Amino acid sequence: MGSSRFSRLFRFSKKNDEFAFGETNLEIVESKLGVKFKDKTLLAQALTHSSAVNEIGVDHSISNERLEFLGDAVIGLVVAKKLFESGSQFTEGDLTNLRSQVVRGSTLQDAARRLCLGRFLILGKGERKSGGAERASNLEDGFEALVGAVYLDLGFEIAFQIVTKWLSIPIREALTLGVTKDSKTALQHLIQTKCGEIPRYRIIDQSGPDDSSPIFVSEVFVGANSLGQGRGLSKSASERSAATAALKKLEEQASRKTV
Repeated sequence: MGSSRFSRLFRFSKKNDEFAFGETNLEIVESKLGVKFKDKTLLAQALTHSSAVNEIGVDHSISNERLEFLGDAVIGLVVAKKLFESGSQFTEGDLTNLRSQVVRGSTLQDAARRLCLGRFLILGKGERKSGGAERASNLEDGFEALVGAVYLDLGFEIAFQIVTKWLSIPIREALTLGVTKDSKTALQHLIQTKCGEIPRYRIIDQSGPDDSSPIFVSEVFVGANSLGQGRGLSKSASERSAATAALKKLEEQASRKTV
């Protein structure tokens, strides 16, 4: 990977008064991950969105898309290994479903937000102005690319440690709760069938001893009507809990009507 291409990214970021792409910022990301890269250009590549590459006209392979592909596979393997080792009570089918519950867009986005990853993404000017630093797909892709870069530079064991640390909450929930019905999908299907609307979720509270382990409280609405609240160790978990509460409430209402 040519360093001259990255020097153009340095000039690009300074010219556009965006993220000051330099050693200090790379060190901040390393500190958050708890690692030291031997090849820092891999870390820089993991943070580089295709919009920045397109804007300055360098080789498209310098973007994080290939690392994202690799990181996705590494995350899947890490989670599968962790579930296999810690969930001896689960069948092969259960483990497959549990892995899907853990390795989903919302959990990777939650991990990226806790890392404040959006601050460090190298984006094209238009992408940044349109909110790309907090766009869910960019956060998910960036987290996958980081894991891919760690795997290439530092090996599987370090990648395993990082993935199990930053996905510890959904992994723990999966091992504790087991295979659960997707309450959000069930609620959406029920509401759409009954009234043609889609449930909306809102985070109404967030508390905890520190930013790395908050408790989220979500509320689910149909129109202006609240159907239920739920708590969880991640935003997605709190939304699923709220959906479960809403399904229970609707079931109780239906039971009273039939009495």
